[in-house]
Amino acid sequence: MRADGLEAPGRVVLLHSNDLHSRLEQYAKISSIIAEERARFGADRVLVLDVGDHMDRMRKETEGTGGRVNMALLNEAAVDAVTLGNNEGLSWTMETLDELYGVHARFPVVCANMVRESDGGRPSWMHSSVLVRKGGVTFGITGATAAFREFYRELGWRMLDPVEAVAGEVRRLRPAADIVVVLSHLGLPMDRQLAEEIEGIDLILGGHTHHLLEEPLVIGRTTVLAAGKFGGWLGRVEIGRRADGPGFDIRASVVSVDDADECPAAAGLIARGLAEAEAALSRVEAVLSAPLEAFDDRESPLANLLAAALRRHTGAEIGLVNAGQLLGGLPAGSVTTGLLHAICPSPINPCRMTLTGRDIRQALEEALLDDWIRRPIRGFGFRGERLGTLAVDGLTIVYDPDGPPFGKLREVTAEDGPLEDDRPYTVGTIDMFTFGVGYESLKHGTDIRLYLPEFIRDLLAAALADGSFVADARRSRWIALSGGEHLQAGLHEHYNKYIEF
Repeated sequence: MRADGLEAPGRVVLLHSNDLHSRLEQYAKISSIIAEERARFGADRVLVLDVGDHMDRMRKETEGTGGRVNMALLNEAAVDAVTLGNNEGLSWTMETLDELYGVHARFPVVCANMVRESDGGRPSWMHSSVLVRKGGVTFGITGATAAFREFYRELGWRMLDPVEAVAGEVRRLRPAADIVVVLSHLGLPMDRQLAEEIEGIDLILGGHTHHLLEEPLVIGRTTVLAAGKFGGWLGRVEIGRRADGPGFDIRASVVSVDDADECPAAAGLIARGLAEAEAALSRVEAVLSAPLEAFDDRESPLANLLAAALRRHTGAEIGLVNAGQLLGGLPAGSVTTGLLHAICPSPINPCRMTLTGRDIRQALEEALLDDWIRRPIRGFGFRGERLGTLAVDGLTIVYDPDGPPFGKLREVTAEDGPLEDDRPYTVGTIDMFTFGVGYESLKHGTDIRLYLPEFIRDLLAAALADGSFVADARRSRWIALSGGEHLQAGLHEHYNKYIEF
């Protein structure tokens, strides 16, 4: 018998990844490790699973191929099953997912807490659970994804309670399976809850909160595992029948991926995906006669244009957006789809909410302070670096740059008169603010309406094609009374930043 002991019946290596977020080269390395494990132990003894957020539309190849490059990489690695992360489920329409997983994918998707709103059923490519046999061991595999109910409803999905859904699948799988595995794109707190409340789970493979468990977390008879983020690690589990009685031994670890070589076949798929993406993203959306500057620490025309686009799209009285959503300005000339994607990569959706004048005023005061402008933001769809000041439309703001914190505003005027603290206003803004991220008073919004599948870059593209909108974006919304530097950054060309594509 070999020293690894895996030639005996009932011994399997399980490999799991999560939250790749389209770090495609890292998955090419993971593919090499998977191939090595199969060569060492035999394909029948290696089970390969992914726990979601493999795709991220920030990546050019993913955006330009409509996610097909990710499907190709998972196919090349011959994964046995995956679940959906929010970056799959919320970034694409149901029709696009039907094509990706129903036509291109050669593996099943397991997700127990997701059904169509229209009929309560699932598409043919989605399963509540599956049985997979490897090395004489039957694995019952189910999955669940974070239930952003309001967002999914806009895309035609109904989200079920993940604990109840998983519990039902575990009860159904347990009589038929030797090992029950949950692919949990729910986050570590929910993984703990599943382990504590549901009897009969052997393994929970976690994701969503990007946690790296170098040592497994054991809760009762359940082992909880996770492999971090961005393809830096690959989870590895050795599973074998006990020689001294019923049950299985489980030995879990994580393997660093960085020193692995890229699989040549996977690297070729990425190169072809890049060529396809660059062709698709070369479409011209607008032609500018002059540059549109963008800054995150002061007023600028391109950020004004985005605020105006949000206001128009949502039919609101006021538009508000953090300037950190834009990673650069636009030069004169042709503006391509790819350039818009490069400067506005976040999968952020528009929304409309009702806010009091008091909450709006609080956010405007914060937008004049470095502590907020420079605040780093992570997650919630944001793919920039820091929050940035607020860009506005439908307001004129007179302020004293030398005034004290939270005492800089002198006059805030809406189109129908001074901003009133106790009056409700409809505001076109972004879904990120509904989570209390950044300008926290904006989380107090009510009557929230989400707009999916639109991204804010789609609204920007439409606004750039409207000459009157572009001209108005150069008008100052923030007016300094005295001293300091005017926030209208359009006057300061030497600060201009561009991203070339």
